[in-house]
Amino acid sequence: MKQYLFLSALLFVVLFITSCDEEYIESIDSPLNYSFFVAGHTYGSPGVNNPGLHPPFEAFYDTINNYSEMSMGFLTGDIVQSSTVQNWNEVDTSLKRLEMPIYFAFGNHDMQDRTLVENRYGTTYSTFIKENDLFIILDPNLANWNIEGEQLDFLKNTLNEVGSDINNIFVFFHQLIWLKDNHVLNNNEPNSFEDKADVLSFWTELEPRFNDLNKPVFLFAGDVGAVAHSPSLMYYKEKNLTYISSGMGYIGTDNFLIVEVSDNGQVDMKPVWLNNSNLSDKIENYPPL
Repeated sequence: MKQYLFLSALLFVVLFITSCDEEYIESIDSPLNYSFFVAGHTYGSPGVNNPGLHPPFEAFYDTINNYSEMSMGFLTGDIVQSSTVQNWNEVDTSLKRLEMPIYFAFGNHDMQDRTLVENRYGTTYSTFIKENDLFIILDPNLANWNIEGEQLDFLKNTLNEVGSDINNIFVFFHQLIWLKDNHVLNNNEPNSFEDKADVLSFWTELEPRFNDLNKPVFLFAGDVGAVAHSPSLMYYKEKNLTYISSGMGYIGTDNFLIVEVSDNGQVDMKPVWLNNSNLSDKIENYPPL
């Protein structure tokens, strides 16, 4: 019941729903530089082993390919229902239909066989720069939802090198590593608490470092939206950090995000609801937690 109320509130305040067309693209405040998509829990419904990714998501491949300036995509974990050679082969085959690079932020289901994943795809955390924006992929599976050890050193070094030319910082991971007692973000429950440590280090190790950058930081998590207790979309902004969770698998509330970056560095995010074939209004127009 909680999820239906949450989503009803979201949909109630949507100012308009529009198709992915040129008229909408031209309404952006500044010319569009590039766009990318973010999709969580893409294996779909719990217990279902699809031959590829969640079929309602695959149905949007043409829309993604044809979207203005679409340059890449990020899958924020639980890409496969179980980590087997066959399932990863099917995922790779499915993703060949997308005409852009796809980056993985692996989830707990994916890491059932870490050796297999690392042999196929290499290191599970990485960074790169595109058009003066910094992209960071993290792997909380290494330390029970925490970022520590060599991965924390990697993150520190990456952030220490952020120069004045960087406009935005986009960070991708699977688990809701920002959960904290007595914080409003705790109201957004994940699909699963598997392997979660009793104490999470996000607020002591990551949040202060991101905050000190004095630049917009967008944090994307994907372990939501597959079960009734986990709202499939959440947006919350505090200081210079914006927290977003988005996922699919609970039919009727499935969604993924399209992120647009304008020439002036402005970032707009819009959820695509898989059950109604529409691109919704800016995510900022939804009520925060």
